[in-house]
Amino acid sequence: MTTHDGIAKGWTRDQMAARAAQELQDGFYVNLGIGIPTLVANHVPEGMTVTLQSENGMLGIGPFPFEGEEDADLINAGKQTISELPHSAYFDSAQSFAMIRGGHIDLTVLGAMEISETGDIANWMIPGKMIKGMGGAMDLVAGVKKIIVVMEHCAKDGSPKFIPACTLPLTGKNVVDMVITDLAVFARPDHNSPFRLIEMAPGVTAEDIAARTTAHYIS
Repeated sequence: MTTHDGIAKGWTRDQMAARAAQELQDGFYVNLGIGIPTLVANHVPEGMTVTLQSENGMLGIGPFPFEGEEDADLINAGKQTISELPHSAYFDSAQSFAMIRGGHIDLTVLGAMEISETGDIANWMIPGKMIKGMGGAMDLVAGVKKIIVVMEHCAKDGSPKFIPACTLPLTGKNVVDMVITDLAVFARPDHNSPFRLIEMAPGVTAEDIAARTTAHYIS
């Protein structure tokens, strides 16, 4: 299967989430952003204990409910209905953001509209087109120990989203540790190092990635 411009399709949204789930570790407290990141909850490795935190006030998020079993009072930050677990806990915004700002969340998985080669992220606003509000994103990228971005490699018009410098209003500067797209995975060991291409989706070549990426990275 190929895209409109002839390259291999790469990973689906669900496969991208599954790849992000490989970064989870036993005992982690994890915040999942809106969109593709919410799918990570379906791919927590069997036998691993991971506690999901939602900044709207829930710790210990259960799986998405079956049709007909939804509870409108149980939602995540993206307004999707979720389920609770025996150990789920509820709290107000002050406590939620104390967890985030206090460095108590081990990992967050976020979506993005642009990522720069130096780890800047833009994911909350397109001036004049989309102004959804920053939500907890700015707190998450500042307070969480590891930041993973999961996004489509290119925008709908085919333009790259992993670029030398972000053109949209920033959510955070030099904060991203890993970028997972439908074509590849880029990671860096610290915030002083460049991103390295560490994995390619099946059927995708290094040339495919280079042709659709303007950011500098190490192969």
